[in-house]
Amino acid sequence: MATKPEDAPEHCPGVESDSAGKGSACQGCPNQSICASGVALGPDLSAEQVKARLSSVKNTIIVLSGKGGVGKSTFTSLLARTLAAKDANSNIAVLDIDVCGPSMPRVMGVLNEQVHQSGSGWSPVFVDDNLSVMSVGFLLSSPDDAVIWRGPKKTGMIRQFLSEVDWGDTVDFLIIDTPPGTSDEHLSIVQYLKCMNNLQAIVVTTPQEVALLDVRKEIDFCRKTSIPILGVVENMTSFICSNCKQSSEIFPKNTGGAEAMCAELNVPLLGKVPLDPRLAQSCDEGGNFIQEFSDSPATTAFIEIVSKIQGLP
Repeated sequence: MATKPEDAPEHCPGVESDSAGKGSACQGCPNQSICASGVALGPDLSAEQVKARLSSVKNTIIVLSGKGGVGKSTFTSLLARTLAAKDANSNIAVLDIDVCGPSMPRVMGVLNEQVHQSGSGWSPVFVDDNLSVMSVGFLLSSPDDAVIWRGPKKTGMIRQFLSEVDWGDTVDFLIIDTPPGTSDEHLSIVQYLKCMNNLQAIVVTTPQEVALLDVRKEIDFCRKTSIPILGVVENMTSFICSNCKQSSEIFPKNTGGAEAMCAELNVPLLGKVPLDPRLAQSCDEGGNFIQEFSDSPATTAFIEIVSKIQGLP
């Protein structure tokens, strides 16, 4: 039987097959030209470089969702800020691999910053003394510049981030913000991080079925790529009026929302985060919502979620 690379897609014909690099399953694969040439694939030295660079990382969390617009970047930023605020001696790092839509510089309040390179690699941008961020957004000449890249170039950028960013001597949590879907960026991050200890995923959704349909695919992706699922977070679960304190469902839970989906698929539900209009404004302005609005039900929900996450070994 033709052998396959470890990171091969599901229908890969194998590098020894006559159709290697030529079949329909090979379209879009970063190794297509190598397989078609007949040259055997050697060891992936990049994976070893990534492993060496991230050897100081204690816990890695990938924030995923099959659906766009559910608040992955907002959740990532607040998760990082909450973890950093709970322990001033911890070191929290955020990596934004949403190459075409890098929003982390804005929501973290470091939009106009730039990364610097030294002998030890790229230096991330620091939001606080114990909170740093890396994003392709820092490498653009303007926030309005479009990133028009094919898959292999995205893969190369992600590999460079993972192998060349100097996060510091110890990283308690590396939190990775991803684009929606199960495509190039997701396959790349799995390829390079599958050897990491304590690699887990948090899946973000909103309550309505149109979001849950795509989130089910993301959970299936995690299982097929052997990424442990730490849990699901239901974002924008309801709107709580700041005056009358009444709760209203903005997105209908016609099928039971994330809670019913988690029970069906046997995955943990980490928590439900209510909708607070002040949160969107805070992200646009790059503010720290957790500190500015400590009385918000959304802040309370995030603190409860972080308490569960800090139970990691």
